[in-house]
Amino acid sequence: MAGNGSSVKLLGLWPSPYVNRVQISLKLKSIDYEFIEEPFGPKSDLLLKSNPVHKKIPVFFHDDKPISESLIIVQYIDEQWTSGHSILPSDPLDRATARFWAAYADDEWFPALKNILMASEEERLGLVVKMKDGLAFLEETFIKSSKGQKFFGGEDISFLDIAFGSFLGWLKAVEKLTEVSFLDESSVPHLVVWADNFLSHEAVKGIIPEPDALVEVAKMIKAMVESQAKN
Repeated sequence: MAGNGSSVKLLGLWPSPYVNRVQISLKLKSIDYEFIEEPFGPKSDLLLKSNPVHKKIPVFFHDDKPISESLIIVQYIDEQWTSGHSILPSDPLDRATARFWAAYADDEWFPALKNILMASEEERLGLVVKMKDGLAFLEETFIKSSKGQKFFGGEDISFLDIAFGSFLGWLKAVEKLTEVSFLDESSVPHLVVWADNFLSHEAVKGIIPEPDALVEVAKMIKAMVESQAKN
């Protein structure tokens, strides 16, 4: 989106769910931006200079000032561009609850999902249980938060939808790689419907990568890790 000279820029990689959640937020707010593709492999000078602490994508630039950490970026976008779509819930309790579960998804649930790809058969069983337990928690949270509507935040997507929904491409990729069904109607029926609604939302379509593309990325990453382990 947008051309050269944009005051809003995003440094990232297309398969990254953390980058995807920033892209969705920008699209929700109808903000034009320049996307700067970070290369696979050695970190770019721009990344190391703009995020010297964590050295991770995404990095968001507004008027050339860098901001790091995806959830912080999403909150900044919501607070900086207040017109139109509101991302964070207006009620303080709803906002705190959304932040809690977003942090849970980042700190506990998604790491288990990533570790499944590299785990042994024995380790994988425990990680699968952890992921399914996490989805059960999120199913309960969805029922309470949505109040019978389509999304965690009501009738339109908001903070927790973006935070958790950004992982759906990778969840479906891991399902393909492991032949394990996580989003299952028998265990998390509300999340199954929610996921379909989220992925078909206009702000999300074309941003969350297709599972087959992520499967190839996962295979490439696994080969890189195994190669490094041998050296």
